[in-house]
Amino acid sequence: MTDEVKETFGSAGGGSRATGTTGGRRGAGSGGAPPAPAALAAKVRTLAPSMTRSMQRVAEAVAGDPAGCAALTVTGLAELTGTSEATVVRTARLLGYPGYRDLRLALAGLAAQQQSGRAPAITTDIAVDDPIADVVAKLAYDEQQTLADTAAALDTVQLGAAVAALAAARRTDVYGIGASGLVAQDLTQKLLRIGLIAHAPGDPHLAVTNAVQLRAGDVAIAITHSGSTGDVIEPLRAAFERGATTVAVTGRPDSPVTQYADHVLTTSTSRESELRPAAMSSRTSQLLVVDCLFVGVAQRTYESAAPALAASYEALAHRHGSRGRP
Repeated sequence: MTDEVKETFGSAGGGSRATGTTGGRRGAGSGGAPPAPAALAAKVRTLAPSMTRSMQRVAEAVAGDPAGCAALTVTGLAELTGTSEATVVRTARLLGYPGYRDLRLALAGLAAQQQSGRAPAITTDIAVDDPIADVVAKLAYDEQQTLADTAAALDTVQLGAAVAALAAARRTDVYGIGASGLVAQDLTQKLLRIGLIAHAPGDPHLAVTNAVQLRAGDVAIAITHSGSTGDVIEPLRAAFERGATTVAVTGRPDSPVTQYADHVLTTSTSRESELRPAAMSSRTSQLLVVDCLFVGVAQRTYESAAPALAASYEALAHRHGSRGRP
């Protein structure tokens, strides 16, 4: 093994909550247990757009032929993909595995699953002349795959920590722009219905002025698929610097927003096409994460959440032509 590979194996992403402007996100490849074999393909789809081209070749190779790659040494895979041993190891770490040996074990497991007939199908692009029935079927499949990928890759340790912070928060701010802003409003509405104080400022200036009022014991959540939306990063950074617990919901776990996130919840998305922009599937995966956060918080605060939900049902019953909770 070369010195470069040894250094890559031994290096560990690190970091702690910082003051000022340095940020405190841990290394992208650290924390949590390695993903299960079933989650490997989902991780590749999620992370490939943010990888270097050489790392993409490694990721595409292991996802495309897990059985063949599982039989290769780190040198063999580097030669197959026209990359270096260090690139192979860095790719394994970015996918969530401590080293290449762990990735090979996952590849062997994934190959076994595929041989048993459980391999995922390939999503088909929507064509301009597709019949509406085909559009429905393709979109349904695409959203099912997006949800499955997000669930498979979601770090439940990070999710649990975010739920705990939300359940104990004095106040929660949620930031999002565009389609992500709609998801931010959805989470805020859910939290309000169980009696928690939550805000989703739609104006970027208001988001920052709200964020500077946060402190330890508060929570700030940024929702951005790209992870590089300035209007979302700026208020999260302000909240982070004032000691609030910060959460990023993003499709890019190594993106700028994660520098100011104590907890990162990664979403998945399908490949973007002309008639299916990334915002469609990213919204689907974000809503799944939001629902997981809400249900987790409602479980932890059940004694107060249940009466609050019942009261909201009762208050709105007359508007739906019914009495009380259905």
